[in-house]
Amino acid sequence: MKRTPFSAGLIVALAVLAGPDHLSIGELPVMVGKANADNGGKAGRTPVMPLARDPSTAVAEEYNAARRTGTRDAYELFIARHSDDPLAEQARAELKRLSR
Repeated sequence: MKRTPFSAGLIVALAVLAGPDHLSIGELPVMVGKANADNGGKAGRTPVMPLARDPSTAVAEEYNAARRTGTRDAYELFIARHSDDPLAEQARAELKRLSR
């Protein structure tokens, strides 16, 4: 196959875009270098994760949402998600009341 100037140029362009596959000793990847430059080269403070919410509070909020909706589907969904929770008994009682 005869190489044309176009195909040779294409090969060179791909080689340049691919870049080197290794870093010199002590050299950082580009993104790390940019992050350090934005930070003045100092090690930044690691963001702190907020504490997890109390699970019982989240369940109570979900139960209250089901009560506000007031439908069988809302109570059934709550019971399916939290069948072991004491509020599930209240949801079952509401379901019985709705079926009357």
